[in-house]
Amino acid sequence: MSESPEVRTVAESDVADWVRAMSTGFHLAPSVGDEEVAARRPLFDLSRTQGAFDRGRCVATFRSMPRRLTVPGGAVVPASAITNVSVTATHRRRGLASRMMAADLAAAKERGDAVSILVAAEYPIYGRYGFGPATWVTDWEVDVPRAALDRRWAGPSDGGRVDLMPLDEVREFGPGLHDRVRARTVGAIDRTPFWWEMSTGQRRFASQPWTEPFAVAHRDATGRVDGLATYTASEEHWPGKLPKVDVSVRQLIAASPAAETALWRYLLSLDWVTLLKSGHRAPDDLLPLLLGDPRAARTETHADFMWLRPLDVPAALSARTYAGGPAALVLDVHDAAGLAGGRFLLETDASGAAACAPTTASADLTLSVADLGCLYLGDESPVRLAALGRVSEHSSGAARTADVLFRTPRRPWCPDVF
Repeated sequence: MSESPEVRTVAESDVADWVRAMSTGFHLAPSVGDEEVAARRPLFDLSRTQGAFDRGRCVATFRSMPRRLTVPGGAVVPASAITNVSVTATHRRRGLASRMMAADLAAAKERGDAVSILVAAEYPIYGRYGFGPATWVTDWEVDVPRAALDRRWAGPSDGGRVDLMPLDEVREFGPGLHDRVRARTVGAIDRTPFWWEMSTGQRRFASQPWTEPFAVAHRDATGRVDGLATYTASEEHWPGKLPKVDVSVRQLIAASPAAETALWRYLLSLDWVTLLKSGHRAPDDLLPLLLGDPRAARTETHADFMWLRPLDVPAALSARTYAGGPAALVLDVHDAAGLAGGRFLLETDASGAAACAPTTASADLTLSVADLGCLYLGDESPVRLAALGRVSEHSSGAARTADVLFRTPRRPWCPDVF
């Protein structure tokens, strides 16, 4: 058997080979030009970038980034966001991803990150590392002619307005708007300047073809921008000379329900459009219920999205708020990796504030660290997990108490791939 590939952090001299391996792993392109390597290089903290090397060639990639994650109540926790995980097809099933994951999680724990997060390309992979799906997404395709909306809609009637915007202006007001939206969106993470450069075409990669989107902003009655949507349109042959245009939404963020409603109404009133593709939205998005006939919104995708792994249970649970008034719950958390397991007392007061600390008291509930990740942002039900045998209840009614505590009025949503 050949010698196992070396897993290590990436040196400056490895970057081009690492980018090529990542591009290959994600089926982007078999080779990457020097210009793209140079453009990607500022993204990488080499101390958080790993590769597996076989005879001097990179055959697996892995890196993480610092992010701030909004949790119930509006607080943010430090999160290690894992991305660019790939293993070249010639080197699968050798434990390379597991070795890189173990090193990254240990480093994140040492740094003081409360959680680690990622977007899972495939469902079965990450549960064994202690991750659980914490947010979900739904994509709708709206049959616009059947939406039963007045197509003569000419703009908001509350003093607000909708305006088309050039992308250079989006780069100016977008980050501030997103910060406002992120503060009220459980599951959202911060966006970097590079994100805005990529999404507005200021920075482009040869391996990722660019189509310039339209951009439209909503201003409230005071003139302040409180909503943004970007979208592309594709026009096919008009059968029987009947209009047939598809609109695909790239992003739609809004700091108020009025802005969100106005932006959807704008998109649904565009001339000639027969199909609107929503892109990734929260599972309880307003879109279907804005329609006169919600059946016109067909669910095209409903799937897990951001996965979460607790690294510091007391810090993570103390940061968020809870419903249901004063309560106390002892959680026995099992973590095969030994990073975040233990028995913890969670106490909440009437305002929803909480304190969490290790305890020797008898457990009310026993669960894995991955299932705690499912519960953390409020999307999953402890009662449902108990029915599946994934949560063990030691005190009568403990699962129901946990259900009341952890649930949130709106489902968490992470708007961004990372």
